Amino acid sequence: MTDSRPGTTSGRTIRIGTRASKLAMAQSGTIAAMLEAAGQPVELVPVSTPGDRSSAPIAEIGVGVFTSAVRDALLDGRVDVAVHSHKDLPTAAEPGIVLAAVPVREDPRDALVARDGLALGELPPGSTVGTGSPRRMTQLRALGLGLNVVPIRGNIDTRIGKVTSGELDAVVLARAGLSRVGRLGEITETLDPIQVLPAPAQGALAVETRVDDVDTEHLLQSIVDDEATRVAVTAERALLAALEAGCSAPVGALAEVVEDLTGEGAVIERLSLRGVAATGTEGDAVQILRASAIADKHEAEGLGRRLAAELLDLGAGAVSR
Repeated sequence: MTDSRPGTTSGRTIRIGTRASKLAMAQSGTIAAMLEAAGQPVELVPVSTPGDRSSAPIAEIGVGVFTSAVRDALLDGRVDVAVHSHKDLPTAAEPGIVLAAVPVREDPRDALVARDGLALGELPPGSTVGTGSPRRMTQLRALGLGLNVVPIRGNIDTRIGKVTSGELDAVVLARAGLSRVGRLGEITETLDPIQVLPAPAQGALAVETRVDDVDTEHLLQSIVDDEATRVAVTAERALLAALEAGCSAPVGALAEVVEDLTGEGAVIERLSLRGVAATGTEGDAVQILRASAIADKHEAEGLGRRLAAELLDLGAGAVSR
């Protein structure tokens, strides 16, 4: 018997493509739960990606390393929906695929997991801090705390394990990922964006379908999409794209819907965007360029491009070349 309730696809099981990692399965599981709660049958389909099979640094194996295989499964019909960490997606559009929904975002901030429950400012100079992100590396070094910031790869368990084993004094991870796998209790400090600005779209998910699958697109829009999150990540990723930087480049951005006043004193919602770009990656040579701006919500993409232009004027061209 088919399901004729509004918002479902008449009983058809929606196949959700996802990376097979613990974190990716947890992320995709949140989308599956939203659809199931609305009466839509779903099935999670794990897809192996090059990023899962390689231990090389992300900068070496390329943008899209965690998303291309899942997108291929979507395009060839093995799955109906693809779920990604939004920050992993290349900024260029993929022919044949539409971004159908961006659900409510997790806390986008970075988090520290350190030995002995220490906060970032309590780590002694010379402490070794691991992260897989050039963005985090440059911003941490620029704080002038004398930390030895080193690159690492691996899943959440592997990275935190390097702290518990004593190999590292601390690691910095996305708070959202720790939340999704139930490990918030291991955070010793959630980093203020004033210290370390998150990656564009960090904490957000991207839910894609094929451009010709209009029923699934409408289903995802009606059940999963969150307007405030979508406009925020649109601005952040527009900044990244305008800098011509890949998702592993040392660029941070954070947009938020905020209340503002019109000239007549009425309260309206607008979009605030902060951006940072680093012009170097080593020690004292690191220079962090910062800019911020505000615009109407419908101007999200233009806001990102304008802030990128301001960062380029400040000298951020070294990021994209």
